[in-house]
Amino acid sequence: MKNYYIIDFDSTFTQVEALDELARISLKNHPDREAIYQKIEDYTNLAMEGKISFRESLTGRVQLLNANRSHLNKLVSHLKRKVSLSFGRNKEFFKKNEDTAWIVSGGFKEFITPVVTPYHIKKENIYANTFLFDADDNIIGYDESNPLSDEGGKVKLLRELRIDGRIFGIGDGYSDFQLKESGLIEKFFAFTENISRQSVTEKADHITPSFDEFLYVNDLPRAISYPKNRILCLIIGNVPEIAVHILKRDGFSVRTKDSFEEKYVKDVGMLLVAEGVKIEDEQLARADKLKTIGYLGDVKGNISKEICTEKGIVVFDDKKNKKRNSEFIPRRMADFINNGDTYMSRNFPNLTLPRLMQAHRLLHIHQNVPGIMAQINNVYAENDINIISQFLMTKGDIGYAVTDIHAAYDKNLLKQLKQIDNTIKFRILYK
Repeated sequence: MKNYYIIDFDSTFTQVEALDELARISLKNHPDREAIYQKIEDYTNLAMEGKISFRESLTGRVQLLNANRSHLNKLVSHLKRKVSLSFGRNKEFFKKNEDTAWIVSGGFKEFITPVVTPYHIKKENIYANTFLFDADDNIIGYDESNPLSDEGGKVKLLRELRIDGRIFGIGDGYSDFQLKESGLIEKFFAFTENISRQSVTEKADHITPSFDEFLYVNDLPRAISYPKNRILCLIIGNVPEIAVHILKRDGFSVRTKDSFEEKYVKDVGMLLVAEGVKIEDEQLARADKLKTIGYLGDVKGNISKEICTEKGIVVFDDKKNKKRNSEFIPRRMADFINNGDTYMSRNFPNLTLPRLMQAHRLLHIHQNVPGIMAQINNVYAENDINIISQFLMTKGDIGYAVTDIHAAYDKNLLKQLKQIDNTIKFRILYK
């Protein structure tokens, strides 16, 4: 059976609610615009939470818009810049699944179609409402015969379509959950990259903070190798808000604590630590998933560089107390996770890598002993791997080998690289 992907538009494919944004355009010069904006947002939220019917919400919003076609043109330009980041980077998925990736929305084709078709989503696979216009191109209503204009519209539509396949629903609102409740879809994924509604998430089969997460859990091709929302980034102590914001914006799962609590030791992937905070050696030695530490001060006497090096943990610190480092250090941490860069690390060989393009990047951290590169390259040779580029740097007892290869290879290759003697850590990147 084919898999079909039923994807919501507002606050899912895009970061915003389109009718709310249309109101801000069409009512820009209206003297009561703020009060009207609030009424429109209230209608949106009440429907998304299942507290009023969708038709009641839709009618209320459309009546308040005071919009025309020229406003829609401005809205489309705005929405194209507001595509959710994780959807934007997975355009290739839609190209490969153009027959089965559908947009099903209570929004309107007039603004949805021009936003999603550049992502290889076919016009015939876009199901949404349509506006009604008067002779002067003013919006005066919508086609009330469209099932998507009514309460439970997505359920009614899917019953009419009689899709022969396994259907996965992705969305942020109550109307998306209704598909699961109806029994018409295999699983419902509550999409929370832009907004999280408890009334929806508590009923979902899976909460997906990004489209990368959806693709990962379903073992589907994706733009990045591992969803960043699954990497726990722990902020410890009094860290400037800008540093926290940088890591949150990049998509990591960020939690802020006063100390390195024991319950996080085995799962933490990144640590950003305020000046004066000490990380105990015993905890550090057990943090097996920890990949990088940023320290907003001098690590000397606070974090053991020796243990970090032994475990393949890349350390960035602020030895000279420069003000800009509250931004610089979290960016260095993100660059290591995203691209493999170790520039300005205190304990690793400094390596700035080219941007990864249409390849897989294999990062091999190992003890700096004779013959290890020969072993690594022998594995590549035995597997007939086409190497695009390769980088090696060493520093003291640590070696860091980075190899970019074409994406077509037997996954047993990765197992063989991890089993090479003196391997400390191994990661794969693609994006």
